[in-house]
Amino acid sequence: MKNLFLYLMIYAGSALMAYNIYGYICFSRDVRKHGNWDSERKLFYVPIWLLVMFFVGYLVVDIFGKPDLVMAGILFGGSIFVFVMLLLIRRTFDRIRENEELEVRLAAAEEASKAKTFFLSNMSHDIRTPLNAIIGYTTLANRDGVSYEEKSGYIGKIDIAGRQLLEIVNDVLDMSRIESGKLSLEPACVDLEDCIREASDLVRVQLEAKNIELSVSNSVTHKWVLCDKVMLDRALMNLLCNAGKFTEEKGSVSLKLTELEGSGETGRYEIRVKDTGIGMSPEFADRLFIPFERERTSTVSRIQGTGLGLAITKSIIDMMGGRIEVQTEKGKGTEFTITMDLPLADPPEVKRADEGEDISFAGMRALLVEDNMVNMEIAQMLLQEAGFVIETAENGKLALEMTAASEPGYYDVILMDVQMPVMDGYMATQAIRSLPDPALAGIPIIAMTANAFQEDIKKAEELGMNGHIAKPLDVPGMMATLRNVLKNTSR
Repeated sequence: MKNLFLYLMIYAGSALMAYNIYGYICFSRDVRKHGNWDSERKLFYVPIWLLVMFFVGYLVVDIFGKPDLVMAGILFGGSIFVFVMLLLIRRTFDRIRENEELEVRLAAAEEASKAKTFFLSNMSHDIRTPLNAIIGYTTLANRDGVSYEEKSGYIGKIDIAGRQLLEIVNDVLDMSRIESGKLSLEPACVDLEDCIREASDLVRVQLEAKNIELSVSNSVTHKWVLCDKVMLDRALMNLLCNAGKFTEEKGSVSLKLTELEGSGETGRYEIRVKDTGIGMSPEFADRLFIPFERERTSTVSRIQGTGLGLAITKSIIDMMGGRIEVQTEKGKGTEFTITMDLPLADPPEVKRADEGEDISFAGMRALLVEDNMVNMEIAQMLLQEAGFVIETAENGKLALEMTAASEPGYYDVILMDVQMPVMDGYMATQAIRSLPDPALAGIPIIAMTANAFQEDIKKAEELGMNGHIAKPLDVPGMMATLRNVLKNTSR
């Protein structure tokens, strides 16, 4: 009985030592993965050999020895000691790793807090600057004895400041959507030459006001490609507007489109935007595409901007699978180069232009659905000035009731806000489209809303709306949308 007990101790110790060897090998692998242990690599093998020698000693005693109580106790106790020590070492290592992970999380949280503070500081400055102009010039315009010419000048400056504020808001919203992964591309058949021409036309007036020469050239064989025109336009406008901002009077800006390769199903295109402006230091050029980065110089500090435009541009080009590079020298100008591979497309069928006269809004009746009284008043005055007869509704439910109670043809168009109490614009549109009278159900409905992202436009179309007008209202754009919708749905 005594011998059986002794052998059980030795066998149990042997099994525990074998487990210790396996446990140490696994532990050493974990340690080597956590950090750089190249110089200590050989040391990790020493305990393995010692444990193997212990294990061999157990086997020799198991097979050839005649153990007594002291030997069996020492061998069994040694196995337990090694097991406990390995357990403590692993627990210590796990605790150190947990602490390091907590330190990393703490550092990330501190960086996030700094980024938030930095963001709010930048936004506070950049939003307050145009707001100060709006409030200040409004105060000046409301003074007694201000002449018509002075008041017109103040209103013009308020308009400029308002557009600057809108640009800041759009940049922040776009950057937020990019970082959250909500911004997606919607490729369509696009004429690259038209994109270049439209972008240059939009900035030409701004550049001419500063007496900056704008030159545009293109050299392409395959001008029709598949890409997201809205996103490409945004990237081009950011680069051209920046070139205009940082170029002094009597300078020059050039926009050049070149097809580098074009064979098979894909074409490689290069777009260059070059200016003779103030340029950038090499140190800042390395941080150019980081959000909110702006070079701090006396010249740059006078120029409005969030520091988001180039970050947005790079994100757009990255999404398109292209790359953007910059060459710059302080005092000698900057050149941005975009290179993209785009799928080639066949030209779309040419539609016949409408030969009739441009549509007139005079006498047309519009139902304006808007819950905000200020927005309603502005839209009503603009539409009445264009010739519309306006009726209003404060929510979608009231708009539905007014439409259902009207005679077919009474309303020519419904301008529908989206976010409203009682019944929102989407639900109201669906309800109107479900009316039993086909003439009433088919009334043109245009979304007029601050929900202005691409997915909002797509949702409005899917729910039965015929067009989309974004707030703040761009009057020429609003009239163009009304004109297109009413032409296509004219009775």
